[in-house]
Amino acid sequence: MRTLLSVMKKRKNEWISQEKLDIFENIINTYFVPGCGSKEGDEKFWDAIFEHFNQEQRFRLWEQEYGGCRGTGANKERKEFALTHKDLPLSMRLELAIETFGNDFRGKVLDIVLDEESKAITYTFACDECYRHAPKEKYAKSPLRYYEACSGGRKYVLEKVLGINLRIKSVDVPSVGVNKENPCVFTYEILD
Repeated sequence: MRTLLSVMKKRKNEWISQEKLDIFENIINTYFVPGCGSKEGDEKFWDAIFEHFNQEQRFRLWEQEYGGCRGTGANKERKEFALTHKDLPLSMRLELAIETFGNDFRGKVLDIVLDEESKAITYTFACDECYRHAPKEKYAKSPLRYYEACSGGRKYVLEKVLGINLRIKSVDVPSVGVNKENPCVFTYEILD
């Protein structure tokens, strides 16, 4: 939560008022002892995010926070891949990336589709294993909390591997729960 608060304080997030920042700082100061987590604090922080930010604003935060996926150990290989294949058309880069890095996703990625006409990538994802291992209390009100943040991590990986910039356009989470029969669908807008 401290990392997300740091993201909120960045200069490029001037759209977040000091009044809102104070709410999140108060939650951190009230519920979190340095080096320790707090289930109640996590819940209060998540509640505040959904209360004080609309979907578009949350997407902008997840794009910067990466859903906890920054620096996962494969960044060097991802960047190297992007540099090696930068002159190929995006469709070919994506196809090669799926072949090269497919094992990284351990069966969670069901499909990644490039729509060059609408400049979008649709990422069908079934991370029931991750959700099953996540603290249920933290996401009890809505699995959307978990998967919205997760969309930032998926975005980060695609950007590094493909050497492009993306923006989260939508996060569709089935209300019946996420599994391979009912996956999440993340849609990203290609910015360049």
